[in-house]
Amino acid sequence: MKPQALPRSAYGFHHRLTTRWADNDVYGHVNNALYYSFFDTTITAYLLQAQALGAADGDVRIYVVASDCAYFKAFSFPEIVESGLAVAAVGRTSVTWRIGLFGEGESEPRAQGRFVHVCIDRDSQTPRVWPAVWREAFERLRPPV
Repeated sequence: MKPQALPRSAYGFHHRLTTRWADNDVYGHVNNALYYSFFDTTITAYLLQAQALGAADGDVRIYVVASDCAYFKAFSFPEIVESGLAVAAVGRTSVTWRIGLFGEGESEPRAQGRFVHVCIDRDSQTPRVWPAVWREAFERLRPPV
């Protein structure tokens, strides 16, 4: 079943990335594995802007426990990738991100993904409740109910 592509307006945070010559594979388009790097970079850019990274004195780690990507149209070098980020769900110890990758000025995504992060205690390596600064950052990207 083909996933429903979400428009640019479904995302509350936007970030610009550029493709590099080395991103192209033998078929002349950005290799599928790079899309996950775009997802990760977008999430990190948002967490830096929200001042959530470095929170809680470094006792928190976030691990990806699930991810997926639907590909609708390829990117190639040289192109601008405009990413969008939203939070689909927040649990006590997890967050589910939605990420869309758009061509410059396009309203429909070329790829759309999902990352599930879990908050981990640095020392015990077990799930822990998100610190308040992280939860606040997540809530800012949740769509209105």
